Amino acid sequence: MALSYVLLAVSFAMLLAGAFVFTNAIEWAGMRLNLGHGAVGSILAAVATALPESTIPVIAIITGGGERSSIAIGAIIGAPFLLGTLAMLLVGASAIGFRNRRDQDVKLSLNVSTMVRDLTVFLVFLGIALVLGLIGPRMVSIIAAIVFVIAYGTYVWRTITAGHGSQEDEEMQALFFDPSKQNPPRNPQIIVQVIVGLGLIIYGAHLFVVQIEHIATTLGISALLLALVLAPLASELPEKINSFLWVSRGKDTLALGNITGAMVFQSMLPVAAGLAFTQWQLSGPAAVVAGAALIGGLLALLAIRYYGRFPPAFMVAWGVLYVGGVAYVIVGT
Repeated sequence: MALSYVLLAVSFAMLLAGAFVFTNAIEWAGMRLNLGHGAVGSILAAVATALPESTIPVIAIITGGGERSSIAIGAIIGAPFLLGTLAMLLVGASAIGFRNRRDQDVKLSLNVSTMVRDLTVFLVFLGIALVLGLIGPRMVSIIAAIVFVIAYGTYVWRTITAGHGSQEDEEMQALFFDPSKQNPPRNPQIIVQVIVGLGLIIYGAHLFVVQIEHIATTLGISALLLALVLAPLASELPEKINSFLWVSRGKDTLALGNITGAMVFQSMLPVAAGLAFTQWQLSGPAAVVAGAALIGGLLALLAIRYYGRFPPAFMVAWGVLYVGGVAYVIVGT
């Protein structure tokens, strides 16, 4: 049993290391392809940072057996839940905490149209996923999965062609696998780093799934509970610490775009995999958590659209949604 906890910690470390290595490489790949800061920030960086969390359900689905379907659904729903509640609270609290060093004080200096677009897409597609998880026939779920994939491809294409995304430049970190630290690095170095990053993420995800299943069986608790809570905390929240740093520097579009871009991705492609390759029947706890994510996303949309900041009442609501959701999952499973 002790070994399982050690290996679970190792899987966390591999997921995080893989995310840092892969993100660094994919951002350089985007620059070499001349995609620009907007596409790199809203699509490539967001997808790269969301990849560890998304790989966990894919590995669970591929390997199958045992409670791995529950692990897959838990990981798929857990990411939007954390992003729509705790991550938003982090941004709002950071703006208040660093108000004295920010030119805009507690106001959020944002590309409002981009944020509203991202959050609207998130609410629509996660809402559809929740309905299908409660009452959707199997064939409808499969058709919806195809629609989700096509819709995300359309979102990516429109983002690149319209130039949406972050309007704030952030200095690129040197490629990890480039000893000379030349700017830009050579293509073979970028490719090798992408492969190594993916390898760490995939193996870390496999190790995570195996250990979560073993721990859940040993303790006699639901694997859904562990996946809902632990998977996003391990692979999403550390990456969102970047948002905390960006808010402290007044780079609000980068900070929130990092979150909303991941929300769009997590509500579409991982959900599509769940719709297509699992029974996609959301139990009470999973449905409640998905509902909390939707409420959190709606609050963020209202705050950005009508207030231009995150009011304290909204931040309290995000905290209540997250703590209440976790508590309900613990009791309900």
